Amino acid sequence: MAASDTPSSRGRSGRPVGTITRGTTNTNRLRRMDRWIAHAAGRTLRAPVAPPVAVDLGYGAAPWTAVELSARLRAVRADVRVVGIEIDPARVAAALPMAEPPLLEFRRGGFEVPLDGGARPRLIRAANVLRQYDEEQVAGVWARLCGRLAPDGLLVEGTCDEVGRRHVWVALGPEGPRTVTFAARLAGLERPSELAERLPKALIHHNVPGRPVHSFLRDFDRAWAAAAPLGAFGARQRWVAACAALAADWPLRDGPVRWRQGELTVAWAALAPR
Repeated sequence: MAASDTPSSRGRSGRPVGTITRGTTNTNRLRRMDRWIAHAAGRTLRAPVAPPVAVDLGYGAAPWTAVELSARLRAVRADVRVVGIEIDPARVAAALPMAEPPLLEFRRGGFEVPLDGGARPRLIRAANVLRQYDEEQVAGVWARLCGRLAPDGLLVEGTCDEVGRRHVWVALGPEGPRTVTFAARLAGLERPSELAERLPKALIHHNVPGRPVHSFLRDFDRAWAAAAPLGAFGARQRWVAACAALAADWPLRDGPVRWRQGELTVAWAALAPR
């Protein structure tokens, strides 16, 4: 995203709210996050009401992530509308040839999430956006975006590497943060704490001894090490066993079905900075 306004205010000129970010993007970069979203938001998207609106906020220099989100959500509900929002007008102009109105649109905007008729989205995905902000700005942006959600809406905000092999994201409802999900391509993963470099801005500076997220990753590494013998059956079996061991001491919010996807979701309250 790109703009001259701060996240906590909007200029009197009505300019979009946000600050400049790099806009790096690659095809299939967000496939793990999208897969989780289709699972977590499926019931909301299928609710028997008007076609739901989903937003890809800050899709970057190329529109691939919005195009892919649209295709993946249409597998959940065929008439879902995806709106890609970017502040940089040049990025919006470049994306317009990929539009498929009314199912896929692109428009200029920022954290105010401009939608026709004041529509409230069922989903806002903000991937690799807030990582480039200061930590003290995150709470205000979260509050603003959560305030734009439909009553049953979901905000997914997080970070991944350039090729989409390692992700960490926070899921929020209108009331605020709910969970943190860790997701990885398990082949080549030496230890779960390698995901620490992809922690969202709200957590990454708290990965120090004595803080909850550091304790969680330490315990995850220990569980991973204890499950090493299962590595003979594949990294997936080792991951599942490590997740099961963690469940004894941490409030996990998923189970083996999701663990086998290379995911683990834990309650936000257990990792929240304090």
